[in-house]
Amino acid sequence: MVSALIVVACSFVACGKKGPPLPPLLRLPAAPPDFTAERRGDEVKLQFTVPSANTDGTRPANIERVEVYGFTGPFTANDEQLMKLGTVVASVSVKAPKNPDVTTEPEDAAEEPELKDEGLDQGAIAQFEERLAPADYTRVTLPRDKTRPPAADEKEVDGPLSGPPREVPWRIFMAVGVNTRGKKGPTSKRTLVPLVPPPSAPSAPTITYEEKAITLKWSPSTSWTPVQPAPKEGAGLLPARYIGMELPIVTYNVYDVSPAVSEAGAAAAGPAALAGEVRLTRNAIAATAYEDNRMEWGKTRCYVVRAFETIAGQTLESESAQPACVTLKDTFPPAAPKNLQPVASEGVISLIWEPNSDADLAGYVVLRGNTPAALEPITPAPITATVFEDKVPAGTRYVYGVRAVDRAGNLSPTSNTVEDTAR
Repeated sequence: MVSALIVVACSFVACGKKGPPLPPLLRLPAAPPDFTAERRGDEVKLQFTVPSANTDGTRPANIERVEVYGFTGPFTANDEQLMKLGTVVASVSVKAPKNPDVTTEPEDAAEEPELKDEGLDQGAIAQFEERLAPADYTRVTLPRDKTRPPAADEKEVDGPLSGPPREVPWRIFMAVGVNTRGKKGPTSKRTLVPLVPPPSAPSAPTITYEEKAITLKWSPSTSWTPVQPAPKEGAGLLPARYIGMELPIVTYNVYDVSPAVSEAGAAAAGPAALAGEVRLTRNAIAATAYEDNRMEWGKTRCYVVRAFETIAGQTLESESAQPACVTLKDTFPPAAPKNLQPVASEGVISLIWEPNSDADLAGYVVLRGNTPAALEPITPAPITATVFEDKVPAGTRYVYGVRAVDRAGNLSPTSNTVEDTAR
């Protein structure tokens, strides 16, 4: 009985029998994450993160490059059609593994991979721009599948009511990683940009500033407005807007383009920034004014404003007018010192007052005279203390006042005046 069980067990595990050798595992890079496309005028800013793992979670990614495709055509196009009928707008080289078969499992601690020297690092953010050409506005027609009826958005519609706004053309972008053997991995999510005229550029902002804030103001932008095409002659129908379509919403982004804004500073600001500029508005604003609280006296600040349009859930940004610049000069005096009080003693009049809270305070100037109208400074340089002893002859009555001075040399109004006589 026991021997029978042993025979059966061996038959299940094929004891001592070798099968044909398995082919090497073909690893494919994961889809490029965080893929975005933003349009500014005729420029499209594309950004994605280079894959650092394979589809099975192993690392490093077996990837040699990332290809980015642009496609102007129906949303119904599948990935194969998009890549075949679209255009490769960028091919980004990536540091590929020297031996794609040497990987770290997802559950294991990460090790320093042995990669080739050329290309972007795996896990790096890739960012580049594509300028829209006239050919990019031409819609690609997919080969018709004669076995199925036409989709709703492929039928001719004559009336004023319609579904999707076919008068708003789109360009579709998609990215895919390619491994060291030329095999493509899964594609990124698709992202769209509308192929409509961008909103007009707002005017260059006017700049005013006070002690604690810079204020920008500009004129509003005008937007492209989607309307239905005119009806056929004799149809007896009036032009109409698309029912249920979200009309364009225009808001604004403010950018710092000052000379001091470096590429490093823009990179530190994250995806909202390009080299040489930093976006100040976290989210686009509806107002045509903006307040910048970053006051640094002596600095030159330059700004541009761009209109930001949202249409059918997608966005595009206008060009900008020439930058508006201002050099911040401190012409704002500190507050007058408060609660000046005298204390007379033998041969001395002591003064005391409340300290100022001005951030750029340099000190105080003490004034003395025989009348309030004849006060003159008696401290050759500003003092930082809020007490002062004035040695004067006994029996003479003096009038005192104090003025604050900031680091730019601006003098405050005079404090309350006091009078006293030394004993």
